Amino acid sequence: MSDTTVALASEITVIDAAAAIELKPQDRGAHRTRNAVFSIVLSLAVIAAVLHEIGGVNLPRLLSMVPASITFWLVFWVYYLMTPASEWLIFYKLWQIPPSGFLALLRKKIYNELLLGYLGEAYFYTWARRRVSLDAAPFGAVKDVAILSAMTGNGVTMALLVLMVPFLGVTQLGLDSRPLALSLGLILGISLIAMVFRRRVFTLARRDLMMITWVHLARIVLSTVLLAVLWHLVLREVPLSWWLYLSTLRLLVSRLPLIPNKDLLFAGVAVVMLGHEKDIGELMTLLAGLILVAHLVFGGVIAINDLANPEKRA
Repeated sequence: MSDTTVALASEITVIDAAAAIELKPQDRGAHRTRNAVFSIVLSLAVIAAVLHEIGGVNLPRLLSMVPASITFWLVFWVYYLMTPASEWLIFYKLWQIPPSGFLALLRKKIYNELLLGYLGEAYFYTWARRRVSLDAAPFGAVKDVAILSAMTGNGVTMALLVLMVPFLGVTQLGLDSRPLALSLGLILGISLIAMVFRRRVFTLARRDLMMITWVHLARIVLSTVLLAVLWHLVLREVPLSWWLYLSTLRLLVSRLPLIPNKDLLFAGVAVVMLGHEKDIGELMTLLAGLILVAHLVFGGVIAINDLANPEKRA
């Protein structure tokens, strides 16, 4: 056997031996440790937020105002879970994420509401990198979904202004013309900038962007209708058509960026239009309190589970 043949056989043997060795990243333990620490920090922050907020909830009074209706609770939970459900649909179409992605998106909602805005997006980005098989980093898709959510809301706000302000009149809404004009200008300016630089702002293909926009629009419309149904289930003497009108008005007022005291403004308009001053105040308190309690319950369960299983969350 020639020397060349012997050398070639030796190289093949070395390659086969190397292929049989299972290669493992040397920093896997360090990454898992950091992820576990980050999970514990988030969990402690959520628990701190729960303890801070729960002191302001008068639970017995809140429950005494809830109507004795299974329909109310069914509609409430659909309304509460509408955002994570719509986002799960979006990311399922983009990435084919598993059903467990719904829980990750529920976490995103709770982190944004209880801790810090857009902290939930950061969490979901890290979740997607670990749990979903992707050809590219998911940051672009998470960013596009968040931006399109805001832009769709801005588009709905501008459409409602065009439709409702001429009908009602600015003074009847309780809005000063200057803040209203500045708010409209700001919304329009942000939307125009995003459209002009859309090729730099957005990462996904046009078809995906359109799908995301339509899902966000459906979520906004359905949430507005469900809110009106909830109000009607509490105060049945007021026709549902009026609640639909007020729910639309609330959506308009809540998205105007330069209007102060939005909740007080909307409550005042509702009282002027419907009367029932005491009932309107209790209604606003009821739904705000129930949504806060839902945040606290889910947030507390998630945090306790994470503290019990930090490595699993890492």
